[in-house]
Amino acid sequence: MREIASEIIREKALKLLNDEIPHGIYIDIEKFSSRQTTKGKEIYDIESKIYCLRESHKGIIIGKGGEMLKRISTYARQDIEKVLDTKVNLRVWVKVKEDWQNNEGLINNKFKLK
Repeated sequence: MREIASEIIREKALKLLNDEIPHGIYIDIEKFSSRQTTKGKEIYDIESKIYCLRESHKGIIIGKGGEMLKRISTYARQDIEKVLDTKVNLRVWVKVKEDWQNNEGLINNKFKLK
């Protein structure tokens, strides 16, 4: 489910950014847990980071006043809720990690379950 959430966030980012950012983004799901609300309903808490290659990319992903990041997060949350069939609390941050594509540890970690 972590991998699916990661791919949904990546898909929304690439779709909404309209090729402004090359495919040089990496999504890391840092937290993926479920809990019960006060009303006894299940909800998932998901925290993720979008890693990009340059500081200029970060500004484009976040957008003016955070508008683009909010759109990416909202559309991703809606799709993740459909897949999980429950409510999702999704938090997304953007970080610059230059040359992440050549970091074997980071790439290998992507495919390990956390």
